[in-house]
Order: sequence, then structure tokens, then C-alpha cells
Amino acid sequence: MAAIGDPPVDSGTPDQARAARKARQRPPVEDVHLIEDLDAGGVPARFYRPSDRPDLGLLVYYHGGGWVIGDLDSHDNVCRALANGSGHAVLSVDYRLAPEHPFPAPLEDCVTALRWAHTNAAALGCRADRLAVGGDSAGGNLAAVVANIGVVPLVFQLLVYPVTDLARAQPSYDENATGYFLTKDAMGWFIDHYLSGGQGSTVDPRVSPLYAGDDALAAGPPALVITAEFDPLRDEGDAYAARLAALGVPTSHVRFGGMFHGFFSPADFVDDGAAATALAAAALKKALERVPR
Repeated sequence: MAAIGDPPVDSGTPDQARAARKARQRPPVEDVHLIEDLDAGGVPARFYRPSDRPDLGLLVYYHGGGWVIGDLDSHDNVCRALANGSGHAVLSVDYRLAPEHPFPAPLEDCVTALRWAHTNAAALGCRADRLAVGGDSAGGNLAAVVANIGVVPLVFQLLVYPVTDLARAQPSYDENATGYFLTKDAMGWFIDHYLSGGQGSTVDPRVSPLYAGDDALAAGPPALVITAEFDPLRDEGDAYAARLAALGVPTSHVRFGGMFHGFFSPADFVDDGAAATALAAAALKKALERVPR
């Protein structure tokens, strides 16, 4: 990545960062039974069906990118892999981005799309009682917040190196401030854009789910939290997983040693990215196929 020579994301404008991200977009590496672009209650989305099996479970997925960059295409390979690996459907949500649409607009889109998925699950060939949410980085933040506010009944939450504490005070922020894919300054740039509308704050539970009350966290669905050793977000992800577990939420937490923020996406050439994707898909499959009590 250093050899590619892209400028730091925080050195330019959001449009420049989006263009740089799109220039590095890789073509699909997996075929999926059905892929369809949809309108999820006014929010653009992409639906992935791995087979024609009826009554599939459904993962509603929120892409990463610091609430500023990323789209349906940037996480197309991730969603293909999760659909094929789990054997269940995925709905990828193209929520509005900051700074043009700061908080709470991205969160509102995520809530709208999830409600739409719940209402229209049968029309998609899915079960409304087999819904999960997930996301990576900023998408993991949105998934955690959506799970905490209890929009619809959920059976699982997949949180891949999630942003849970926008205060940027965890030790891993200083330990991994520079030298890796995501830097401390870049996170400041993302957060400033996300909160540029003057609503919310870094300790608002709708912004930083680590500050949610015990009751909200304890009522959430079982979780898989994946973190990376060389990531400014490592400690807040670790802390969030520990808090969920302490409150009685069935929680698996795996920290990938030697990995950097973003390793989950390039699974076709990062071995631990492939391992993390397989882990996530297996956990998703188990959660979506668990027989209710």
C-alpha cells in the first residue's frame, strides 16, 4: 500500500478520497446465484441470494469507510463471500455519506433499510425472524447502534473492527497512530466530517455505542466481534466485546494478531482476511439456522 503512493485520506477532500478508493476497486472474485439492486424504503441497496432455497436468513450489511467513503461496489466482494460462505442472503445498504449528509442521516438510512428488510423479508424469500446486522469499521459502528436501539428483532450482530468510541482516547490510538492503513489523524478527519452537522457528540450512544446503557447492550443479539492487532480501533473493539460478554450477551471475540485495519476486505490476497471472512460466514450460518427456543 505504501508503494502505491496514495496520499493520506485526511490530506484531501472527501471527493478525492472517494475517487482514490474507487480507483483501487477490484473486480468480483466470486459468483453468486442472484444479485439485484433494490430500493429499501428509499435507501439504495444490493441483495445477494446464494441459492434458490426458500426461507433464507438475511444479513443486513453496512459498509465501512468512516461514514465518508465506500459504497455498494467497495464491499461487493465482502457481501458475495458472506452470502456464499453462510448460505444465506445479504442486503448491502448504500446509506448517505458525510459531510454532505452528517450524523444522524447515515444512521437513519440504516434504520430505514433494516425496517424495510423486516417488513419485506418474505418477498425476498427470507424469514423475518432470521435477521442479522453487520458491518466493518464505520459500518460496524452503525450495526452496533442499530442493534442497541432495538429497531427490529435480531438474531445476530457481526462487528468487524467496529468504531465504538469516537473520543479517540483508547491506548491503541497512540500505539498505532501512524504506519498502518488507518491512522489516528485519519480517524479525526472521518469523525469531524461525520459530526459536522452539529448533532450528537462523541459520547452519544447513537454515535459511540460503547457509551450505551447496560440495558440496551444486554438486550442485544449474540455477537461476533473481530479486531486487529495493529489498528487504532483495536482497544475500543476489544472493550465493546468484553462489555457485551460481561452483560450476558453470547459473544465471540477474535483479535487477529499481526493484522491491520481493513484486512477483512481484501480476502483474496490477505490470508487472514480470508480466515476472518470464513469465521464470520460460519458464525452467521450458525446464528441464522439456530432453532428458536
